[in-house]
Amino acid sequence: MNDQIPLVDLKANYAPLKDEIQRAWDDVLSGMRLFLGPNVQAFEREFATYCGVEHAIGVSDGTNAVQLALRACGIGPGDEVITVSHTFIATIEAILLAGATPVFVDVDPQTFTMDASQVENRITPKTRAILPVHLYGQCADMDPILEIARRHDLYVIEDACQAHGAEYKGRKAGSLGDIAAFSFYFTKNLGAYGEGGMVTTKNTELARRIKMLRDHGSEKRYFHEYLGWNARLDELQAAVLRIKLPHLDQWNDQRRQNAALYHKSLEQLGLVLPSEAPYNRHVYHLYVIRTPQREAMRQYLNAQGIGTGIHYPVPNHLQKPLQEFGYGRGSLPVTEAIADEILSLPMYAELSQSQIERVAQVIQEFIRESVST
Repeated sequence: MNDQIPLVDLKANYAPLKDEIQRAWDDVLSGMRLFLGPNVQAFEREFATYCGVEHAIGVSDGTNAVQLALRACGIGPGDEVITVSHTFIATIEAILLAGATPVFVDVDPQTFTMDASQVENRITPKTRAILPVHLYGQCADMDPILEIARRHDLYVIEDACQAHGAEYKGRKAGSLGDIAAFSFYFTKNLGAYGEGGMVTTKNTELARRIKMLRDHGSEKRYFHEYLGWNARLDELQAAVLRIKLPHLDQWNDQRRQNAALYHKSLEQLGLVLPSEAPYNRHVYHLYVIRTPQREAMRQYLNAQGIGTGIHYPVPNHLQKPLQEFGYGRGSLPVTEAIADEILSLPMYAELSQSQIERVAQVIQEFIRESVST
């Protein structure tokens, strides 16, 4: 068998940074300033500057980033939040953990992000926020969403957990709505070596609430304005993320180059390839194709040592914990059709041209054999 090509290669990303990261961790452990320490504080400033916002607040993970953003906006029991089903369940968990109700709209069949044309019809007197998901490294179409939100006095909360460095009409993800949530899960374009998250906002009052909510609802130790969480960003992870952040744009450029090579190699094979909206700068957290032969193709690739993924095989509105909301099969037809056909191919900055060409070659062989049988 040829050399393996994993879906994600964390070791390849770590190797050139190893010495610098180990020195940084030695410094952290020598100083033992571990409670919202100097690396957390510095990384918050640096990430805010990168996103073009006034405030970035480090939190424990992406799920809590979304939940704390909802809580900071005052969203809770009795409220509705309009979002999409085609996302990792953490987006929906955060809404439910805040005590609110998710209201689903379908996605655009080209970008797989929120179909803004469906949002206004789902607004009720209970609606408090719209929560678009920037999926696979591409922003949702934000201007019509923001316009709807302004007309109805709603918050717009970006789930930017897969969109580090992505741009919408020249503006960075995380700077487009009222508040935004990022994840630094280790497979992300900007990933920690464990868990981590960030909330970004231009609103000083929302930032103040997030800072309290992540630390037991406290602005001054032992004096608690809210019931909050233990949801602070870890100092060791912040040290890693500070080292990685200056490389992010270069890594995203490499991902875009890799996506372009995939496009060139696969465009004649009858597959549905990722579509980059003209208003977006896609950073290809994932490279996701569509094929009605998804399961057979995945088995064929895996047998050749090529890693694949499905993001995501079961839409959230059909997941067992969400059946109480009454969305049966057929209620979100685009989402359901996507879920049956999507396949994620290997994608990371360190992916070589020869590896991409091999993936494409194996896919070509699969299609040729499928046609002949």
